Amino acid sequence: IWAQKQKSAFTVVSVVLSVTFFITVVTVMEGLDRYVRVEMASQISGISTVTLLRWGSDLEWDDELWRDRLRNPPIRSEDAEAIRQQLTVPARIAEESSTSVKMVSENGAVASGVSALAAGADVFAIKNLEIAQGRAFIQQEVAARAPVVVLGHGTAEVLFDQLEPVGRSVRIEGIPYNVVGVLEPRGSLFGMSLDNLAITPTNSSVQLLAGPIGTVGSVIVQTLDPGDVERARFELEGILRTRRRLSPEEGNNFTLETTEDATAFWDTISRVLFAALPGLVSISLVVGGIVIMNIMLLSVTERTREIGTRKAVGAKRRDIMTQVLVESATLCTLGAALGVAIGLTAATALEQFTALPAAVKLNWVVVGVVIGIAVGVVSGAYPAWRAAALDPTTALRHE
Repeated sequence: IWAQKQKSAFTVVSVVLSVTFFITVVTVMEGLDRYVRVEMASQISGISTVTLLRWGSDLEWDDELWRDRLRNPPIRSEDAEAIRQQLTVPARIAEESSTSVKMVSENGAVASGVSALAAGADVFAIKNLEIAQGRAFIQQEVAARAPVVVLGHGTAEVLFDQLEPVGRSVRIEGIPYNVVGVLEPRGSLFGMSLDNLAITPTNSSVQLLAGPIGTVGSVIVQTLDPGDVERARFELEGILRTRRRLSPEEGNNFTLETTEDATAFWDTISRVLFAALPGLVSISLVVGGIVIMNIMLLSVTERTREIGTRKAVGAKRRDIMTQVLVESATLCTLGAALGVAIGLTAATALEQFTALPAAVKLNWVVVGVVIGIAVGVVSGAYPAWRAAALDPTTALRHE
């Protein structure tokens, strides 16, 4: 290996490229999978939740279905109150309406395109929104329609820069609000900032901007026991059907979505991607294997006299095969280790400098190393057989 540095280097590089590709792809895929199932779900609707919507996020652009869903009545504040009174499953319940607004601070700073929510007090616990400064508003303030607001970290920085935001006032589309809290930084979701945010109590002016008086965008129900989600969904369906006087043969004129429903689109995408992954990796491995096999054949040809000498002094076929296979496997194991390291580094760099997340799973690292060894053994098998089959007399005469 050391004597033939150039050939050894080419062998290692071919394995490094194959394993690097494999590790980078699976690490990013695992990161996306974890991000969508955990991070995105918790940011959008929370974990272990059932969300009541006028129409679902899985809209099919069929004209008839679209017109039918447009006839669904809006979700009203009274629906949320009925759920609070009639739901038997222990749960947190929060209304939520959203819109985009312009905000101006008391010192004249302007924040445009702020994602504003009018929500119940439980929304902070449901979506796991941590408070960095001040506090969240409470249910009494929601009931009193108090003009208070909790700002996202980014919005607070734009409006107040180095000033302390808590206790100061802002105007949301001209309406004054007192800042009672600032959220912890939440980062971004596929490149979109989650910190350009403002949360006000239900029935604030934000809710009036988001929709007609008395209506809400959605009602989120988070069960305290994750095992109660389906039971909560069943009860919610009964409450809404009773309130809307739907007969047994009529379909629902509302939508109930669980966290799993919200991420169902990703299930389809991830199945396709993970099914295609072996094929993509196989192509790179086949190419790498062919390169390794050719290099090893060249190496065997150059060492024909050496192999003939070894066989002449008593080396058996298995000794020659072992020699070539060990050489191939050693080079490929080294290449696999370097490929894993470079792949993880590349995935981490992608996470740092792009919107793509990454997640490292030990089993994929092990698979990467095993792939490298397997490629070495398989690619070295034919050159090893060729070397072992050499006639010692002919090999000794080889120039």
